[in-house]
Amino acid sequence: MRRLFLIVLAALPFCVRAQEHTFSVEADYLSRGEIRDGGILVKDDEEDPEALKSRFVLSRTRLGASYSHEWLSARLTAQHADTWGSSAGNSLSMNEAWVKAQLPVGFFAQIGRQRLSYDDQRIFGADDWSMTGYSHDGLKLGFERAGHKVHLFGAYNQNVDNIDNGGTRFSGGIQPYKSLASVWYHYDIPKTNIGASLLFVNMGLEFMDVGEEDVYGTCFQQLAGTFLSWKPKYFGMEASYYHQWGKAYGGIPLNAWMASAKALVTPSEQWQMRAGYDYLSGEEDFPIPGEGHIGLVRHEIVRGFNSLYGSNHRFYGAMDFFYVSTYVNGFTPGLQNLYAGVTWTPAKSFSADAAYHYFATAAPVKDAKRALGHEVELELTWSIAPSVLLSAGYSFMQGTDTMAILKRTSKNNRLQWGWLMLNVTPTFFKGKW
Repeated sequence: MRRLFLIVLAALPFCVRAQEHTFSVEADYLSRGEIRDGGILVKDDEEDPEALKSRFVLSRTRLGASYSHEWLSARLTAQHADTWGSSAGNSLSMNEAWVKAQLPVGFFAQIGRQRLSYDDQRIFGADDWSMTGYSHDGLKLGFERAGHKVHLFGAYNQNVDNIDNGGTRFSGGIQPYKSLASVWYHYDIPKTNIGASLLFVNMGLEFMDVGEEDVYGTCFQQLAGTFLSWKPKYFGMEASYYHQWGKAYGGIPLNAWMASAKALVTPSEQWQMRAGYDYLSGEEDFPIPGEGHIGLVRHEIVRGFNSLYGSNHRFYGAMDFFYVSTYVNGFTPGLQNLYAGVTWTPAKSFSADAAYHYFATAAPVKDAKRALGHEVELELTWSIAPSVLLSAGYSFMQGTDTMAILKRTSKNNRLQWGWLMLNVTPTFFKGKW
């Protein structure tokens, strides 16, 4: 009897732990003021230089709650994004709303509105620099064990009008695709500091052929590629390659690709240096329309790479000229991005970063050179408290004549951008029972 009592007493902590509930409520407030002097967005009229200058403050507020108990967990995150003083463009939505079942031996299932973030976030990322970020409505099934990770994600989107009126038309909502299916596999090779990933995506986009009778159709495009990383103690390397094929929007054949390589050196805890090169394919025989023309061109094959739902701000320059804003006619001549940077961290609460980018088009541009310009970026980050982060940045770009024409900034190719951002992430409540 005494032996049984000791066994029960020893097992009691494990039983309590297995039945433990956890619940937390936290907020994420972000406010960023920006000053722009130059044509980051395409403008047709530049007679007034002041038209290229803007000053504004963006803000985002998220309120989230998390719950977990044994094999079940859930997450809700409400989000509001706006521009100070503006009643237009305010966005109130759910950024996350999902439940997850953690099944035995590494299997799990997660359903609802969720973020997809894989590898370096080049194809799927949270994109937290933007005020709204990316999230997807769907079902994710996965397996994670012994260095292996496999995620399968599926989504099917529908316009609410079709629920009562019938049909399958989907014109765009939180995400513009009709359907999405993806498979991601990652493996960390033991004792090598090497990680390897494979990604496959099949995405369906609906389009309309206008005629005597409007005809709706769905085109499917595919993406497949790999991401490799090797990170020993003092240096590291990353490389990726992705290829797209199938049909672009409107049913036009698609054949595009991108590749990247990056090297990292960390000689001490205070210093890290990086250098790399990105190549994203573009449209061949890319024309530059004159002012007052929209430059519509019929392409037999779309060769411009689409980075889908990646966190583009992390890769192609802080000023977001590429893959966030558009060119004059919606197509792209692609991009070459040669860059180098250094991060200095003199204290755990403070860091400074400087970077340089040389940009050029990937495809030839008719009657113009490929060079787009040089961009220099500076950023300071100060952790005032564990939940309070203050950061500031300044970027300068010396654009070429090609950049000025592509962005219709012929009156101003010396572009500047500065910003100051406050991010506060308090935890209001965290409890266990």
